[in-house]
Amino acid sequence: MIAPLPFRFFFTSCLLLLLFTRPAFGQQDRFELLEQRLRDLAVLNPGLNEKVDLSVSGASIQEFLRGLAESNNLNISIDPQLTFKVHNNFTNEKVVNIILFLAREYNLDIRFVGSIMSFTRYTPLAEPLRIVPKEIQVKYNSYNNALSMDLKNDTLEAVVKKITQVTKKNVVLASGLQDRKVSIYLEDMPLEDAIEKMALVNDLKVTKTSDNFFLIHKFEDGEARELAAGPASRGPKNNANGGRKTNARAANGAGAVRVSLRDSLGRKYMDVDAANVPIQEILQTVSEEAGVNYFLYSDLKGNATLRASDVTFDDFLVYLFQGSDYTHRKESGLYLIGDRKLEGLRAHKLFQFQFRSLDAIQDVIPAEIRKGVEIKEFKELNSILLTGSLPQINEIEAFIKQLDRVVPLVLIEVILVDVRKGKSVSTGIRAGVSDSVTSGGTILPGVDFTFSARSINDFLSRLGVNNTMSLGRVSPNFYVGLSALEKNSNVDVRSMPKLSTLNGHEASLSIGSTRYYSIRTQNVVGTLTPQTLVTEQFNAVQANLAINIKPVVAADDQVTLSIDVNISDFIGEPPEKAPPPSSTSQFKSLVRVKNEEMIVLGGLERTERAENGAGVPVLSRIPVLKWLFSSRTKSNTKVVSVVFIKPTIIY
Repeated sequence: MIAPLPFRFFFTSCLLLLLFTRPAFGQQDRFELLEQRLRDLAVLNPGLNEKVDLSVSGASIQEFLRGLAESNNLNISIDPQLTFKVHNNFTNEKVVNIILFLAREYNLDIRFVGSIMSFTRYTPLAEPLRIVPKEIQVKYNSYNNALSMDLKNDTLEAVVKKITQVTKKNVVLASGLQDRKVSIYLEDMPLEDAIEKMALVNDLKVTKTSDNFFLIHKFEDGEARELAAGPASRGPKNNANGGRKTNARAANGAGAVRVSLRDSLGRKYMDVDAANVPIQEILQTVSEEAGVNYFLYSDLKGNATLRASDVTFDDFLVYLFQGSDYTHRKESGLYLIGDRKLEGLRAHKLFQFQFRSLDAIQDVIPAEIRKGVEIKEFKELNSILLTGSLPQINEIEAFIKQLDRVVPLVLIEVILVDVRKGKSVSTGIRAGVSDSVTSGGTILPGVDFTFSARSINDFLSRLGVNNTMSLGRVSPNFYVGLSALEKNSNVDVRSMPKLSTLNGHEASLSIGSTRYYSIRTQNVVGTLTPQTLVTEQFNAVQANLAINIKPVVAADDQVTLSIDVNISDFIGEPPEKAPPPSSTSQFKSLVRVKNEEMIVLGGLERTERAENGAGVPVLSRIPVLKWLFSSRTKSNTKVVSVVFIKPTIIY
């Protein structure tokens, strides 16, 4: 019987939902399945439910699981490639929970064959490769109607779609051009010019329709050569001057303004030539020829000399007012012109940094271009708000764009090696009286033996055999200690810190220890009934390893490192209630090294010598006898410090 269509659709939808959502919970499902299998196996093998006490430190996983299997009658197989160490402490815990913990903690997989558990490293299933479509590099600035493109063999259909999305301007293709490959690089170019240049360099043509659509199509026969000749050939062909309109005031001589006008794709291009003409007169003449409406907030004073070719009216105004106190703004097709400081002509622009922070950015902007522009910082947005004249704002924006670059991150690996070579010799005889002393000590590898009174009397009695000689006896509490010991040491102390810092910023590291010594102060208070007050103060003494490194990355990936290393260490045991002795090594260096190249610094060598002795006065100085009535300790230690530094640049 065939299920009804709605039920089959519901069943298929549920199945697809399970298939596509299961990978998101794969790890959780895996451990739940392992736990269920172990619970089922525990019914046949009670050893899994037994509680055990285990404490291991540095044992291999092979030994740990083998011991767990033998003590609880389990059948376990272990992959030989599992060689890591475990450090765990379990108290009164079930074996099944310990196995689940190991699987989670060390990412293990358990396969079951009957009652046999096989432990291997878990390998997740590889995810299918995802093909990421190429991103079309098209950016649009709506404030100044500027388009930037970086196209490299991209399909025209994808490019047109991207331009339409970012500009909100409709760009359409003629039939058969969807798979056409185009390549061009443009930056901050007016929208219509950018679309036109993109089409021209790829042997195509752009036509702007009456409803503001941009149509990209192929050239007609004989049309490509004419348009490719440049802007001078564009414009109405029925004009008697070849598409140029010359103003009647463009007479030869000083004070004349010459204007030539032509149309292309609905846009007007002009050539302007003026020599020492009042600015307001130049503006009036050009605006009349271009058919542009404007409003003056204030009179325009001063003269200008201008020669511009193939420019739009907006470009003409930028050139005309450059370096003057005047500016312009376009609003609803009307050009507002006047002094930069007037309220109606001020502009606001928010600039957000993409690669660096805005810290101290105001200090690096030249005072000449920021004069009259208010700059406010918004650290939470990593942005600055510019308020003032639009040309000045654009100039400041162009300046800080040069500074908005990726700041390299430098990873600095430091390897510090201390090689200690030491030698100490302890010799002497000590004797004394104590209530309870037993004979004992070490003979090899060094002599450090104590003789009790019983051992000494037994030795003396052996010397007086047959009563021929008697040396007497010592008291029951008397003892003698004999020392003869030589020690050699060779110790390597290795530290491997890693520091990361931005280019030009200092990275610091300090590792050390602190010891304390006490200072006792005794004061007598009062005169009739004096009282003695004893105060004790603990003072700290530090021994640190301090490293300060400042990297500076050059353009050729060379790294200049300013290095300051300060090493201090304690020497031996301090006298009672005295400051501990210490040694200090310090060096500074300025080096230049390639990226990921290791350098060696240091080789600082210091020698520590100590000699201690104790003995009976006079007798401890007599040759031969001094070995019986004194004890001496000599030590000689040499320490060599070597520093390895490796910088790695991360962009």
